[in-house]
Amino acid sequence: MENLKTVDQYDALKNEGKHIFLFSAAWCVDCRVIEPFMPEIEKKFPDFTFIHVDRDEFIDVCAANDVFGIPSFIGYDNGKELGRYVSRDRKTQEQIEEFIQSL
Repeated sequence: MENLKTVDQYDALKNEGKHIFLFSAAWCVDCRVIEPFMPEIEKKFPDFTFIHVDRDEFIDVCAANDVFGIPSFIGYDNGKELGRYVSRDRKTQEQIEEFIQSL
């Protein structure tokens, strides 16, 4: 999973192609829980490029997208928001996959 480097990159990626942004932070216990199975999820959904957004580094991006709980996911297709799974609750692999399938 690629790490977001700049706000401009975020804007460019969400407007070009199919991306799922994972909002997370190093200190977030629930974010660490999903790390082991995220590579498997990425392989199951090759139509999407997954981008990690560090909540602490990109707090303005989080605020602009109403992401106040992590881990959270937002899917885009060429600038159109397809859906969001935004909450502070712990997420299972099955829940994340169901969200992506619904996009």
